[in-house]
Amino acid sequence: MDTEQIEFLGMNPVGFWRRFGAAFLDGLLFGLPLSLLLSIILGGEENEYLIEVITFLYFLLLPLFWNGYTIGKKIMGIRIVKMNGENVGIGNMLLRELVGRLIYIITFGIGIIVSAIMVAAREDKRSIHDLIAGTYVTSNEP
Repeated sequence: MDTEQIEFLGMNPVGFWRRFGAAFLDGLLFGLPLSLLLSIILGGEENEYLIEVITFLYFLLLPLFWNGYTIGKKIMGIRIVKMNGENVGIGNMLLRELVGRLIYIITFGIGIIVSAIMVAAREDKRSIHDLIAGTYVTSNEP
C-alpha cells in the first residue's frame, strides 16, 4: 500500500517518539509492577520466563480486546490497526508479536534498531513487525 492510499484511508501515521513513549509507559505501568509483584510472590530468577510469557500475552491479547490499544498506547492516543483501518485480529497480532519478536531475537536486537530507523524514515511509519503482520499504528480513534 503506497502513501497516497494510506492518506486516502486517513490512517494518520504515528512516528518514532509517540511509539517509543507508548512502549516506555507500557514498561513503566505494566512491566515494572509485574516484575516487582512476581519477585515478591515467587522470588528468585525463576520468574523471568513467567514475566516473558505474561508480557507476550499482554501485547498479544490486550490490543485484540481493546481496539488496538495497550495501556501505553491508550495514554499516547495511538493504536494498532489492520492496513484497511479495521481492528486487528488474532492472526495479525500473532504475526506481529511472535514472528516480530523472533526476528528481533535472531538478529540479536539489530532488528529493533532497523525497525526504529524504519519508523523514523518511512513515510508510512511502519516497522518490521508492522510489515510482517499487515498492521499500522495510527492516531485515529476507533
